[in-house]
Amino acid sequence: MSAPRPEPWRIDKRRARRAFERAAATYDGAAFLQREVGQRLYERLDLLRGFRPVRILDAGCGTGALTAQLARRWRGARVVALDIAPAMLARARRRGPWLRRPWCVAGDIEALPLAAGSFDLVFSSLALQWCPDLERAIGELARVLAPGGLLLFATFGPDTLRELRAAWAEADGGAHVHVHGFPDLHEVGDLLLHTGLADPVTDAEWITVRYGDVLELMRDLKAIGARNAAAGRPRGLTGRGRIEALRRAYGRCRDAGGRLPATFEVVYGHAWKPAGGGAVRVAPPSARRRGGGP
Repeated sequence: MSAPRPEPWRIDKRRARRAFERAAATYDGAAFLQREVGQRLYERLDLLRGFRPVRILDAGCGTGALTAQLARRWRGARVVALDIAPAMLARARRRGPWLRRPWCVAGDIEALPLAAGSFDLVFSSLALQWCPDLERAIGELARVLAPGGLLLFATFGPDTLRELRAAWAEADGGAHVHVHGFPDLHEVGDLLLHTGLADPVTDAEWITVRYGDVLELMRDLKAIGARNAAAGRPRGLTGRGRIEALRRAYGRCRDAGGRLPATFEVVYGHAWKPAGGGAVRVAPPSARRRGGGP
């Protein structure tokens, strides 16, 4: 199962929540990668012919773009939007015709304030990487699934922001954690089985976004709320000398067109709640994983 996670990599969830609260107003303008991944995940529903959920949870909904799409796809369904940041939920609540606006719930995926067996579909796009304990998070999502229900999600894998991680390691000698860690698809698949879900499928793809300067990348991450929330992050302001060292190190990654690549490994997964019901195993609080969020 998940290996104990070194303390410097542990996510400070309160810091992450505050970052998303502050970024609610700027999120939609910078979340082009999140929109693309969310759309690719959403399109996987096309493969599920005959699947018609009537109770849907969008776990980690952000500003609610995908929540609105789910509500339009299944117009008679009850759609619940859940996010840890109330400011994000406020924007999700305002999307779409008022008669079909989602029921919005402020809550933590690792401790869902929802009853067991409440949903036929749990959909989650690029939220699980912010859960310090991925095993507990998946266990909670499995718990709220009804028998025969589907969990469908996307999260980040270990190659995500590999160029930024390497450049920071060169700039400060590896003294601090600047980019969170992420689980690989095999670990994610094992966790799906361990939590009692059936027929798990995971796969991954790599998406490269290109920038003119590393500071552009860092501004985009800040605008969507993806700040460094690791326990081992540097404290205080980063000096100009360190930033220049980062720019020099990252600059060696420039492609033939002079652009800087930023790699994102996206791990997709789905699994079913056994139709016969049965207990879902939820990991104890001591269980830890290696992953995190950007």
